[in-house]
Amino acid sequence: CAAGLLVVGSLLLGMAGYRHFESLGWDDAFINAAMLLGGMGPVNTPQTAGGKIFAGLYALYSGLVFLIAVAVMLAPVLHRLLHHFHWDAGKDR
Repeated sequence: CAAGLLVVGSLLLGMAGYRHFESLGWDDAFINAAMLLGGMGPVNTPQTAGGKIFAGLYALYSGLVFLIAVAVMLAPVLHRLLHHFHWDAGKDR
């Protein structure tokens, strides 16, 4: 749930940025933001200086969002795995 909200919020942020800096329509802003969040890269090449800076910063941000979303989704699984194998820190046996 938290990872999904992070991704949706990031997608909306990217769409707003592409609308503002590149004057793209909502559909083109969506595809560009979604492709960057997915790690594929933008569809439309930025034309303005502001758009180029935004696209670069959004690409860096998208990479971090991907790593955070994966960590949030895998944390419960890894936690359970640690309990299964009794990997408790600081206990001597």
